[in-house]
Order: sequence, then structure tokens, then C-alpha cells
Amino acid sequence: MENILAKHDLAGGYCNSLTAYSRYLTREVNIGDIALGGHNPIRIQSMTTTDTMDTLGTVEQTIRMVESGCEYVRITAPSIKEAENLANIKRELRLRGYNVPLIADIHFTPNAAEMAARIVEKVRVNPGNYADKKKFENLEYTQDAYNAELSRIYKKFIPLVKICKEYGTAMRIGTNHGSLSDRIMSHYGDTPRGMVESAMEFIRMCEDQNYYNLVISMKASNTQVMVQAYRLLVETMAKEGMNYPLHLGVTEAGDGEDGRIKSAVGIGTLLEDGLGDTIRVSLTEDPEFEAPVAKALADRYALRSPKSEVGSPEAITLRSTPHAPRLTYNPYEYNRRVTTPVQHIGGHHHPVVMIDVSKENLKDPYFLSSVGYNYSAGLDKYNLADQACDLAFLGDNLPSFSFPGNLKQVYNCETWLKLNDKNNCHPLYTLTEYGSVDVKDEFLNFVQIDSKQFSDTTIAQLDSTVVLILETSSIHGMAEQRAFFVALQEKNIQIPVIIKRTYQDVDADHLMLYAATDIGALFTDGFGDGVWIDAEGQNLSLINSTSFGILQATRTRISKTEYISCPSCGRTLFDLQETTQLIRSRTDHLKGIKIGIMGCIVNGPGEMADADYGYVGTGPDKITLYRGKEVVKKNVTTAYALDELIDIIKDDGNWVEKV
Repeated sequence: MENILAKHDLAGGYCNSLTAYSRYLTREVNIGDIALGGHNPIRIQSMTTTDTMDTLGTVEQTIRMVESGCEYVRITAPSIKEAENLANIKRELRLRGYNVPLIADIHFTPNAAEMAARIVEKVRVNPGNYADKKKFENLEYTQDAYNAELSRIYKKFIPLVKICKEYGTAMRIGTNHGSLSDRIMSHYGDTPRGMVESAMEFIRMCEDQNYYNLVISMKASNTQVMVQAYRLLVETMAKEGMNYPLHLGVTEAGDGEDGRIKSAVGIGTLLEDGLGDTIRVSLTEDPEFEAPVAKALADRYALRSPKSEVGSPEAITLRSTPHAPRLTYNPYEYNRRVTTPVQHIGGHHHPVVMIDVSKENLKDPYFLSSVGYNYSAGLDKYNLADQACDLAFLGDNLPSFSFPGNLKQVYNCETWLKLNDKNNCHPLYTLTEYGSVDVKDEFLNFVQIDSKQFSDTTIAQLDSTVVLILETSSIHGMAEQRAFFVALQEKNIQIPVIIKRTYQDVDADHLMLYAATDIGALFTDGFGDGVWIDAEGQNLSLINSTSFGILQATRTRISKTEYISCPSCGRTLFDLQETTQLIRSRTDHLKGIKIGIMGCIVNGPGEMADADYGYVGTGPDKITLYRGKEVVKKNVTTAYALDELIDIIKDDGNWVEKV
């Protein structure tokens, strides 16, 4: 059988290879005694949430973070007094035997950065608000005015660069999607390209001073924007002969399951392509809970061979093939793969969720509540939750009760053939079975295919009633499945595809992270018309919520309210965890609404750029409420702020009562 996948090593332009796992080699940067980039392991970091002026509290929290796996600890320095106190924090840590490198987080205040750079091992500056302007003004910059502003910023920034050179301090140039300056916005808009250019301006200033001890980040709360920006950054740096290490993160990912899935989608997509030298998972939880999640993501690649091939052993990487095949999709811009719908699968229909229920008690309709169908015995009917799966695989087992009409049943073909009533029931074939049987469903047939099995002969036997179930057993399975999709596009084959991934012997936390990486990466690039997570022994509810969570995180199917909440830091003006849960308790039924919850003005409204509504701390016991980026009510007393936010949502006609 001809194998198209064996012929191609897809070249992305931003990584070594899209079909072989190959980590992108970056410049090594020393941060204290722990180097990152180059051939070093992927490093883990997080950020304290204490008041930086609380020396002992910050030290105690830092120690807990180190014990949980943090290799670098970031501490906010909003003004010069906090920057000065970093020396006391560092001294106390060293006295206790902790040599963890410290990173000062700087916004708006060059003098604080210059002080911190003399004390800590690394400073993080945001080019969107370090000596630049962010007032959400629609300003028009001529090229001369743009260059004049850049020259002004250069003069403000260079003193910090010189101090970093003198003291051997590293620097992270950390662009955030939500805090691009008005100057950048005027030229590039609210785009990944704008994020990249914002960072590149500062990188070029550093290189002009022969300073190269840099780490770069491109963070966003929108995973698609985040992934596209990092890819564009690598491509842009490569064109200018740069290979600075990358710090990966999804800003304001949220808490609990949602925060973990969203982080894994964004960070994991890039790790799959060999990008990323240090990572931070931003959760609205105590910071010591972040490092284990980040470590679980990073460890997967430490165990992976340096080059896990997809296709033939002769596959080579982009760096050694100047005439790599042209991609069939744009990795810098989201476009869903074009498919011809089969019933409600593919085309413009939202991606479907398929769940294996074959091992459940098929005499009990109540088990379906775990996949979104709540059975009422008195009324003998089902109430559908927002996250109700679309397809149930029963294998060779038959239920003794009537399934909900909204839930399609899928059986192995031999069992399906024997059904007396085939209404709402559809067969699942292997490739061999589909080519040999005479009786097929008139409307919808599922055909299992391994990613290695693509060939013209294989595809030729499939008709317009087929939806493929795409499987893989490869270690680097995401890349193998992606190559299959590219092969379909090369041949203009528009068959819908449900992505299936099977996980064995993994716990619930790792299942969420692995599935979000493997499946989320494909949906981020526009591939996939459905999800099927197969994890024998795992709770159905977990599998179902993870499936919908992946689609929510990739913005391909919105099934619940989205919360863009910052992870808290020393600038935070209220208890973020408690407030997030309170807001969630009263608004989590507002399907499709995005609410930003930001602890201080630094993180809002900029960092919640994608939110429909915002709740931002602006002073002690004071909250400012936003509609998008527009201030609606300033300095509302905290006790009344949530009610006021709900009133704004109601005034906009976006409120529905809880059922």
C-alpha cells in the first residue's frame, strides 16, 4: 500500500519538523546557577501571590513553590520600594539554603526595573507598557512619529540593558496580547504580528548594545492567538539570525479543570513542535499548584526520543531540506479544514463529541447523566445539559432502555447488521470490513483508520456517507495525525474526521493534559470534526468534560461560560480564588459569555482583551467594571460589584435565568 506520509516531512517554517519530534535549538541563557535553552531540560517557573513587602510571607511561599518543582520564581515589583525589598527576600532565601533564581516582574516602572536588575537573576519587562503608552486610544502614527516614539523608548530602555550587562542579569521580553501599546496597535492592530513586532523592537535595541542574555514570550488568553504569535516570533527571529529561548504560557487560563486544559492546549501545541525552553502554567490557585501541572507537560518530552519519526526512517528535518513541500494550511492563521458534511458532522457544524459507553450498565439510563443526559423517571424523558455528547459507542452491547433521540448510537458493524430497529443507530467498520461488506447505512457510516494507512487506494473505496475515525499508536501521534490531514488536503478529500486518541494507565490529571495537548493541537490548526477520547477505567464524566473543555479552549465549540482570570500576584487587590468562585456561582449558566476577573489594573483591561465583561480591582475595596475594554462603572464597592456586573449583562440583553 502506498504511504503518502512516508514521502513528506512537512516543513512549518517555524520549527525543525512537523512530522518528527525535534526540539528547536535555542541560545543558552544563564539565570543564576540554572541555565535554560540550548540542550537544557524544559524549565519550570511560577509567580508569588504575596505582597512583595511581606518579606517572610514571600520567602515562605517561594520555598513551597520550590518544593513543588519550581526552578525559577517570579516576584512582582510594581514600584521601587518593592524592587529594593527583593534584596531582603533573596538574602533570607539564601540563609535558608535556597538558591532558586529570582525574577522581578516589571510593568510601567523603569526605575524599579533598574533597581531590581542589580539584585535578582532576571527581570521581566513588558514592551507594551515599559516606557510605551497604553491608554486604549485610537491614535494615528505617521512613520516619522512612530520612529520618533521608538527613539524615545530606546533612551528609556537602554539604561536597563546596560545594568543587566554589568550585573550579568538576564531579561525576559514578555509581550502580552492584551497590553500592546497604542503605537503598535496603530500599525499592526490587535494581532499576533503586532505581538511579535512589539518584542522584536526591544530585542533589536538589546542587540544594538551587544546584550544577548534574553528570553522571549508571547502570551495570550486566546490559545489560537498565543500559538500563532510564538510561531511567527520564531520565524521572524530566524530570518534575522536570532534563536533566543522561549518562555511559554497562556495568560489568565483560569482555575481547576478549565485552567489545566486551556494551558495544555496552548503550551502543549508548541511543545509538540519542539518549541519552548521554560513554561509557566497560570492558574487562579495557590502558585505551588502550578509547577506540578507544568512539570507533567514538560516531562512528556523529556521522555520522548530526540527525534521520534513519523513515516519512514528516511524522513529528514526542515533544516536539511531547502525544498520542503509546501504546507496545505496556514499555521499562523486559523482556518477550519473544508469538509463536506455527513448529516451533522463536518461542514459548518460544530465538532462533535463521541464517548465509549460500551462498558457501562446498559440497563440503567441514569448513567447517561455523566455525559449530559439527565433521565427523569417520572416524566420518562431526558433533560440535556450544555455539555451533552453527540455520539455513544456501544460496541457489541445493546441497551435495555430507549436512548435519547439527540444521542446517536454507534455499533460494531456485525452487531449493527443484526439490529431490528436501526433508527438513530450507525455502524463502525474497519477499513477491511468496509471494503468487503455489501450492507451499509444509507446515511452515515463510521470507518476506523490508522494515521499510517493513508493511500489513494484506501480513500477511493470511501463514499459520501463516510466519517473517518482517525487513530494513532505513535509516540508522536499528534504529528502523525496532522500529516494525515495534510495528505487529505493535498488530494482535496473533504471527508469529515473524528480524532480518536487512546490512553492507557494514566490518571485523571495526566489524561486531561495529554488529551488537551494531542487533540487540542490539531483543532488549533483547524483539523478535526469531532473528538473521541478512549480511556478505559476513567470516569465518563471526566472524559466528557475534557472533550468539551478541549473544544472550548480551542474556540471551536463554546458550551459554557469562559472565565479569563489572572493567577494573582503581589499587586492583587482582592482574594482572586474566592472572588472567581463567587462570580462563577452566579454566572456559570451564561453559555458563550467571557468574563475577565483581574486582580489589578496591570492585568486589566489589557490582559482580558478577549472578555465580554470585566471585573477589575482598582483600589482597596474598589472594583471597576468593563464592557469589553470600555469602563462602565468605576470604583464600585466590592460588596455590590457582582450585582452591578450582572445588571450590566442584563442591560445588554445577555442574561438568562438559571433553570
